[in-house]
Amino acid sequence: MNQRLNLSAGPHTRDFWTTSFIMKMVLLALMPATVIGVVTFGLSALWVILTSVISAVATELIFDKLTGRGDTWKDGSAAVTGLLLALTLSAQTPLYAPIIGSIFAILVVKCAFGGLGKNFINPALAARCFLLISFPGAMTVYGIDGVASATPCAELAAGKVVNISSMFLGSANGVIGGSILGLLIGGLALWAFDIIHGQIWISVLLSFTAFIGFFGGKGFDPGFLAAHLCGGGVVLGAFFMATDYVTSPMSRLGQTFYGVLIGVLGALFRLFGSAADSFSYSIITANLFVPLIDHYIVDKPYAFRRTAIERRTPGWVRKPLSQRIPKPVIALTVIALIAGLALSGAYSMTKETIDEQKKAASAAAYKAVLPEAESFESQENKVALLNGEVYGSGFGRVYINEAMVGKDAAGNVVGYAVSVTSAEGYDGNVTLSLGVSADGTINAISFTELHETPGKGMLCGEPDFMNRFAGQSAARLTLGQEIDGITGVTITSKAVVNAVNAGLDFINTQLRGE
Repeated sequence: MNQRLNLSAGPHTRDFWTTSFIMKMVLLALMPATVIGVVTFGLSALWVILTSVISAVATELIFDKLTGRGDTWKDGSAAVTGLLLALTLSAQTPLYAPIIGSIFAILVVKCAFGGLGKNFINPALAARCFLLISFPGAMTVYGIDGVASATPCAELAAGKVVNISSMFLGSANGVIGGSILGLLIGGLALWAFDIIHGQIWISVLLSFTAFIGFFGGKGFDPGFLAAHLCGGGVVLGAFFMATDYVTSPMSRLGQTFYGVLIGVLGALFRLFGSAADSFSYSIITANLFVPLIDHYIVDKPYAFRRTAIERRTPGWVRKPLSQRIPKPVIALTVIALIAGLALSGAYSMTKETIDEQKKAASAAAYKAVLPEAESFESQENKVALLNGEVYGSGFGRVYINEAMVGKDAAGNVVGYAVSVTSAEGYDGNVTLSLGVSADGTINAISFTELHETPGKGMLCGEPDFMNRFAGQSAARLTLGQEIDGITGVTITSKAVVNAVNAGLDFINTQLRGE
């Protein structure tokens, strides 16, 4: 008889189901949403999925060979991570993003901490957050059939009405795995087979809905609540991310508390955060609290009675809560409170000054491109009609921020100035001010936001390139014809030309009335 004691990393379960079997079931459960995503977004979605999955599996395979850990890549967990990451991306995401994200998820978040069962946060979500921070431009490219537009969550945040049916079916603009129908089919199947815990996904969805209802401003309006539930990765996160065995609590009560924490944080970020699609951060944050939850919320063993312990242990005294909470937790909590108060106080004290500085900088930028003007009259009402959406067609992802009519001392119109942002720069947004004289001739352009590669994209901010626009009178400029691009800087040059063309179109159609 074999008397050896076999040790292995978690998760541990008293069942005949192996980790490999569970991962295959999760992959199978993700297939409905995956297929719908590919059908909706086309081959570009399939390439993102294949790139992400292959990169994740290859990373763990290479790590296994280099470290001699055995073939852990065969358990399917790396494939699940790669697929989950891909489903949180847009079909228009550049392929380098899923490659980098998968490598980060497997190598840094998983393998660096000891492999499956030892990572403290969900690898796929950690990779998504890493990509959002590192490559914001690439991670905010959304569109169907090459037409860019805002996501349903962004439209909700702007107070617009969204098509709930398209969100539910997965045909709305957004991420590949956005089909609520496909996710519910897979997620409920996992629950039916008792692979995921109902305490988690039910408490996530209920707490999220309740918070949105109480603080969303529209009460418990069914359409409003359904729109929030169908957007921003809530269902994908509740069924497939939050229920991850490794990064979720052990006890049923702990799982319920954990789910409520995710739901409340997700709704809080959705309603009051700067990014509408920020449900990932709520799960990542809750993952960090799991060790603390497991420490204080433990299932009571069968037949356990505290009075018996007290009877059999002379002098047994329960320590007060202040002594049972680990000191590092107390220290971090105090530091976080102090930092939060300091930041909020500093923001409150400097907000007015910052706003004044922004107005002064904006006025200076308009003066630079339209020096003949003595005053500027805001056209806020005409810009507001755009509802913050992508402007026009054929300009890419370009947004009109502000518009001004420049006047001389006598009140005569001498020109027009607009602030335009292109979200298609090589390293993020490109924002510029465009000045056009009363006869439609471009006076000048001036950049207010340009964070491109030094020595490459930043050359667009040099006078040599900006002066190429001065004196142009065409209604639409073409890179390589009216405007000579910079060699090796095609992406940034094109973003600038698109922004100028959008500004010209807005001025001609909305301000000059042509």
